[in-house]
Amino acid sequence: MPDVWCLVSGVCILLFMSAIEAIDVEFHYGTHLAIGTSSFTIPEGAITALIGPNGSGKSTILNGIAGLIKPTSGSLTVHQAASRLRIALVLQATKVNDALPITVGEVVSMGRYTSTGSFRRLTDLDKAIVIEAMDRMAISDLANRHLSELSGGQRQRVFVAQGLAQDSDVLLLDEPLTGLDLPSAQAIDAVIHDEQALGRTIVISTHDLAEARVADHVILLARRVVASGRPDEVLTASNLRQAYGSALLHVEGEQIFLDDPAHRPTGEHHTHQNRTIHVEALHDEV
Repeated sequence: MPDVWCLVSGVCILLFMSAIEAIDVEFHYGTHLAIGTSSFTIPEGAITALIGPNGSGKSTILNGIAGLIKPTSGSLTVHQAASRLRIALVLQATKVNDALPITVGEVVSMGRYTSTGSFRRLTDLDKAIVIEAMDRMAISDLANRHLSELSGGQRQRVFVAQGLAQDSDVLLLDEPLTGLDLPSAQAIDAVIHDEQALGRTIVISTHDLAEARVADHVILLARRVVASGRPDEVLTASNLRQAYGSALLHVEGEQIFLDDPAHRPTGEHHTHQNRTIHVEALHDEV
């Protein structure tokens, strides 16, 4: 959890310790450069948003933190402040074969394999954790249904529940709110903030400027770190131009529009911390 420091003036500020630190990291897939030389930190106990256009390296950063890929140069360190060093990665449901012959309960139970192993039976405690995770995501009534029978929003809630069942210190979510129905988006958004209140470090990738603006910390990517820090410092028009380019970033009056196919409205907006998505106000001069 962050420390709270109050100044003589009565103004109080939150101070976050660093949970994850990258120094001059590069990531490659074969000969393809996914992330150029970049440095950044991710604060402990905070919600950090990774934002950038398609192919900017958001998933690469998440995979690197999860230990699924290693930097080809530089260092990426998860500090001991993240006790037990347990990290859960929640993929987008669209990146998982939802036709697998497996039930919702079995998918969520897999979250306990990090402590039991895939061939050990779940203890009563493990089962209680699985039940609680499903209850929190409002999918308990779906426990015996197969993934192929679920809507996209329901499937996403299943995989978030699996992440919760891991009882991790660092929760990584790959575009958890993209394209979801309103109830699913609200349920996942609520859990993200509940997990932070429990002291977890949360890292989400997103295409949505509104989601990024209400995070504690933002990393703006374009196959490298363009900027990182507080949302008001990072999500300026000049930084967004660097990340998205003139072909993707349009400014009309005091509004910024991202002409990014992954960012376009789907007909229904969801509200994130009282902010609506898809259109954002300028934070510096154009």
